[in-house]
Amino acid sequence: MSKVPYAAYLRVYEPLGAFPEPERAHWARYAERGDIPGPQEELRRSIRELIAVPGRVVPPKESADAFVAVVDGVVCVCPWRTRLRSWEALGEVGHWLMPQSVLDAALPPQARERAVEEYGRWRERNPDARPWIRSALWHVPVRWFALFADEEREFTAAEPAGEGLGEGRPAALRYRTPMVRARQRVARGLRTVRDAARQAAAEAPSEVGAREEKEEELGAPPGQGLGDGPLAAALTDVGRWLEEFHPRSLVELDYGGLVYTITEEQLAADRSAAEVAAGLSALAEGDLERAGRLYEELTERWMTVRERQFAN
Repeated sequence: MSKVPYAAYLRVYEPLGAFPEPERAHWARYAERGDIPGPQEELRRSIRELIAVPGRVVPPKESADAFVAVVDGVVCVCPWRTRLRSWEALGEVGHWLMPQSVLDAALPPQARERAVEEYGRWRERNPDARPWIRSALWHVPVRWFALFADEEREFTAAEPAGEGLGEGRPAALRYRTPMVRARQRVARGLRTVRDAARQAAAEAPSEVGAREEKEEELGAPPGQGLGDGPLAAALTDVGRWLEEFHPRSLVELDYGGLVYTITEEQLAADRSAAEVAAGLSALAEGDLERAGRLYEELTERWMTVRERQFAN
């Protein structure tokens, strides 16, 4: 049970001062507890909801738990908001790479419809609600790496099973950065992509064909332009999400359950954030060929990981 789901997480930890009362007091008391649950406990609770009879597509009430971090002496919390995240995940069902029969067996259509209707009523009462956690199954979205620098990478080697460790601990990989830096990097990345689009638009007609090929490599439909394509849209989306939080927050990218499908050697060698930074740097210098090559290598490597969900 502890080895699923194979998901990565992007989390925001906000300082206590960012929360209104009485929620601030709740989190202050919560952070002083000696038994704060970790990611595996959140996972276990979610799975219990799914395997209940009858199964619950969405928890009946919102979680009162959170992840806690101390940043420069300041207590910061990342509320789970499991119910809200479950509702939002239902909106992405069409993008899940699984047979419809399997999906319907795990999450019956009528239950999904009821949950969607319930979410609509809840959203009318809570129009400004947003999750502190984003997740991605079987991969890390390339845009997430744009928030971090290679020197913020934290790799922890696995610990074998032994006395007091039970099954031992798997390898772990995460990045952490202050909110201010994450926002700056997203803004620079978006500016770079849009500048490249404007530069490409000014090229001579004879060069349009070559430009379109590079646009496609970088994630934009040929002829649409990098500045208007999915790469820019993805950076804009994550940038707007970050703007919702306190400027003294902490941003974390956690490989989570992906460590069970990527070998420890591969994790130790993974430098995806550095590759994204190199690709954006090449794009800023006008070297579309190198930028496209770096992007292609990175996306192909993560696609290989993503395709493992179909393995027997």
